[in-house]
Amino acid sequence: MTHILTLELNDQIFTAIQRQAEAIGVPPERLAATLLEQRFGQDLKLLLPEAEQETARAKFERHFGTLNLEHPTALDNESIDADLVREYASTHEEG
Repeated sequence: MTHILTLELNDQIFTAIQRQAEAIGVPPERLAATLLEQRFGQDLKLLLPEAEQETARAKFERHFGTLNLEHPTALDNESIDADLVREYASTHEEG
C-alpha cells in the first residue's frame, strides 16, 4: 500500500533534491521518497510486533546450516598460513 504525502520544502532543500534527481535521471519526488524510505525503513523494522519479528528471524535462520568438507581442517593461524603458501605456490595444473 502506498500513500501520497505533500511536503513543503525550502528552496535550498528542493534545489538539492532536484539537482541530485536530475543527475541520476529520476523525478525529484521519487528521489525524495527513496531517501525517506532508506532513512526510516530500518527504524520501522525495529517496531514490528514480536510475532512478526520472530517470523522474520525464522526466515533468516532457515539459511543457517553446516558444511561438511569431507576432510579435517585446522583453523589456527599456522595452518591457515600454510594453506595460503601452498595455494600461492601451486600452478593449479592437473597431473
